[in-house]
Amino acid sequence: MSVWGRGTLNLSIFGESHGPGIGVVIDGLPAGEEIDVEELMAFCARRAPGRSSTATKRKEPDRPEFLSGLLDGRTTGAPLCAVIRNSDTHSGDYDNLRTTARPGHADYTAWLRFQGYNDVRGSGHFSGRLTAPLVVAGGIAKQILRRRGVEVGAHILSVHSIVDRAFDPVAVTAQTLRSVGEQTFPVLDKDAGERMIGAIEQAAAELNSLGGVVECCAVGFPAGVGTPMFDGLENSLSSILFGIPAVKGVEFGAGFDAAGLTGAENNDEFELQEGRVVTRTNHHGGILGGISSGMPITMRVAFKPTPSISRPQQTVNFQEGCACELVVKGRHDPCVVPRAVPCVEAAAAFALLSYLV
Repeated sequence: MSVWGRGTLNLSIFGESHGPGIGVVIDGLPAGEEIDVEELMAFCARRAPGRSSTATKRKEPDRPEFLSGLLDGRTTGAPLCAVIRNSDTHSGDYDNLRTTARPGHADYTAWLRFQGYNDVRGSGHFSGRLTAPLVVAGGIAKQILRRRGVEVGAHILSVHSIVDRAFDPVAVTAQTLRSVGEQTFPVLDKDAGERMIGAIEQAAAELNSLGGVVECCAVGFPAGVGTPMFDGLENSLSSILFGIPAVKGVEFGAGFDAAGLTGAENNDEFELQEGRVVTRTNHHGGILGGISSGMPITMRVAFKPTPSISRPQQTVNFQEGCACELVVKGRHDPCVVPRAVPCVEAAAAFALLSYLV
């Protein structure tokens, strides 16, 4: 349930939101890879709670402790295990959720699946907090990919109806991907970003929440990597991206917009540039038949509005079989999209690295 991999490179996420800790085990990392721990900490900090006015007030450093697989700053070839201790927990906020379903959450389905034995505190193993160890794994993958000439980056494409400028699908550069990730609120258009922040703060004041879209891109990924059918690049990327809580859709290149184009409009014509085969446009998003074309790999990931809102909502007590009203307690992001950006980068980087080791 919590293991992802293609056989060459695998990860297993463990822990629960309000348990002693959460973490990841990575199997298949090449030995001798240098890992800049401080750079990794900076990447993890982009996802950590309490970083801005648009995030949950839960404050934890999310600094991983490496138990194995890393010695003197290099991978050993053994499974790498990293644990992140939980500290700032308010478990009492969740006492009533053992029998009452929060709209939009997995409380009811988890109760059915695990017969009520699952940990409901902070949503347990269903919590968005479980993306912290994913970011550790992806941050390591990003460093290894960079040494192979591959850069992975992402930004907030939209929050609700406010839209940022998109990456250039043909000419996006590694520098653009790095620079946008260095921003506290990662957007290409500063004005759009300020309007997004205002909308998120207004939604929070109204006890509501917003969703949005993260756009991710990888440049420098070699052509000819991947397979058709069930182990293609799009398949693997989609499966790990859907492991991020609140993800409701993934598309590549033109995505769903391609359905409204003609073949003449959607086809990317080939040409030679300095002896290299490229396409003039990139509606295919860098992947054809599950195999990389050498063009930038582009994807967009849609996130639903945070289901934990403090407005009264109608629900049921599924154990007693009666209707009731619920006001959700706890500390929650009014929009998960800003903190989801490094999560998407991490997931994409780990999936892409699995094809190169």
